[in-house]
Amino acid sequence: MSTTTTEFPARTPQRLQVSFEFSPPKTEAAERTLWDTVKRLTPLRPSFFSVTYGAGGSTRQRTHETVARLKSETGIDAAAHLTCVAASQGEIDDIARAYWDAGIRHIVALRGDPPTGMGTKYSPHPGGYANAAALVAGLKKIGDFQVSVAGYPEKHPDSQSVETDLDNLKRKVDAGADRCITQFFFDADDFLRFRDHAAKRGISVPVVPGVMPVSNFQGITRMAGLCGSKVPDWLAEMFQGLEEDVETRRMIAATVAGDLCRRLHAEGVDQFHFYTLNRADLTFAICHLLGVRPHDPR
Repeated sequence: MSTTTTEFPARTPQRLQVSFEFSPPKTEAAERTLWDTVKRLTPLRPSFFSVTYGAGGSTRQRTHETVARLKSETGIDAAAHLTCVAASQGEIDDIARAYWDAGIRHIVALRGDPPTGMGTKYSPHPGGYANAAALVAGLKKIGDFQVSVAGYPEKHPDSQSVETDLDNLKRKVDAGADRCITQFFFDADDFLRFRDHAAKRGISVPVVPGVMPVSNFQGITRMAGLCGSKVPDWLAEMFQGLEEDVETRRMIAATVAGDLCRRLHAEGVDQFHFYTLNRADLTFAICHLLGVRPHDPR
């Protein structure tokens, strides 16, 4: 009689670095959910939290308040998203100085989506920063901020080609960016190809994969269509027929994202940025699968 043994991945000998993205809450209920999420994820000791910035700066004050509270209550580095949209250079510089004065030293510098929403035509604000590279350069003049910028493994929708998209990332890095965080993706090869091409262009800063656990397949499909990420057929098949089965969807979501992260880690990736959608459960589960566990002081 023969026996089979299931082999599980060994715990990583060196702790992975993780970071988590949140959105500013719009209601009291959403605020409670956010801070419950923060409480659950803080013991994982992320390298930083980041807080998004609505289209056209629509959440500017809430972003500032959330970032400041994260920093003061958790002691973990908090990064504020800042965009070029709907503001002059002077207005954006004032926002950056206010972050500096509040002790915030990390900015995620983005061109931003048009006030009319993702998928519509972008036009620079008169007197504003023309693009993310210009914003990075402006931030570095104001203070010694740590600056993260966006990267697109499958090309930004507005870019003419993969090559022009990489050229744009190179300009952001040359302007002083310290890190590239990618848009979400579902095919590890897309990220690995992007990372290799970036290195060939002389982009030497860390390129960190952005991971989006799929809790709502229809919602992710809509988002992917707007931001230029493809949804592979195999992923659609995974969620087929599960519209009313929340628990199975969540188990599949954790498994899919965990497998993606393990594949990337095997290829030398040791930093991951999670788009949490202000929910802790899936992100916590994936981190657990990766061996990132709450700190035990004993």
